[in-house]
Amino acid sequence: MSVIELYPLLTQARYVEPIWGGPQLARWLHLPNPEQSKLGEVWQVYDQNLIVNGSLAGQTLAEVTSQFGPALVGTTSNQRYGHDFPLLLKFIAAAQPLSVQVHPDDAYAHTHEAATGFHGKTEAWYILEAENGAEVIHGFREATTRQACEAALAAGTLTELLRQVPVNAGDLVFVPAKTIHAINPGVVLFEIQQKSDLTYRVYDYDRRDASTGLPRQLHLEQAFAVLDFAATEPALVESVAINPNTRLLVRCPFFSLEHWQLNSIQSLSTSVTSFDCWTVINGSCSLGWSAGSLELSHGMSVIVPAQLGQYQLYPEPSAELLRAYV
Repeated sequence: MSVIELYPLLTQARYVEPIWGGPQLARWLHLPNPEQSKLGEVWQVYDQNLIVNGSLAGQTLAEVTSQFGPALVGTTSNQRYGHDFPLLLKFIAAAQPLSVQVHPDDAYAHTHEAATGFHGKTEAWYILEAENGAEVIHGFREATTRQACEAALAAGTLTELLRQVPVNAGDLVFVPAKTIHAINPGVVLFEIQQKSDLTYRVYDYDRRDASTGLPRQLHLEQAFAVLDFAATEPALVESVAINPNTRLLVRCPFFSLEHWQLNSIQSLSTSVTSFDCWTVINGSCSLGWSAGSLELSHGMSVIVPAQLGQYQLYPEPSAELLRAYV
């Protein structure tokens, strides 16, 4: 009986066309006929995505994680979440504002949403592209209360309580669980988050569901149970230079994200503590290891298992990448 060795994994991305989708993300990804697109999200790495390369092709990332555990995800994630892939990585762009929303933390999710299998949701956004004057919603302008929010919702003035944050390409916005937030039109971003699809809508601009014609569901009781009503910390995180070509964008208990400008061959090695997940945001490169190689073009992501050890990145001739790990 042969033993399957882990190797760098490519997954089949999930394309999502929400009510607020439009052409901007399709243009950024160089997809055909972008002007007709309603694309809003591309789920690059998610545990229900299918593996599309090598001997594990056809299995979901969840199945492979269950099979290999810490050999894939590393000891840090395995100790916290067991055989469960810990992150969800996306590209997002909107033609209309997203709903004003909030996500629970682990404590609430594991207690009140255990049946979903989801964790809490702390996330961060790396801004890939921003139109002049682009903004996102992040937290309250000043400390408030549930009663004040309910009154503002009834009066249609909730957005007056919210902080609009100007953003530019290269900015990093950190969104801890329990922070009220929304993505506005005019930005393309990369989102790193805990593996969770728990979203509690607070306000949705009175939009109606295209399939039912009814107003989209709000989740006010859950939202008010988890919302942090205090004035929030600054949204933008100052990056830290690791070396001339690498910057640490964010580090928190749930994930880390780095920006790499790849101009020459890089020899790397995984740690037993975590996988590496690389996403190409400009240019192209190849990834080589002892048993093979992969070509990575604009918009592709690859998961490098924790147990892989040494591998190399080869720019063709240069590439810009994001590295996610836990």
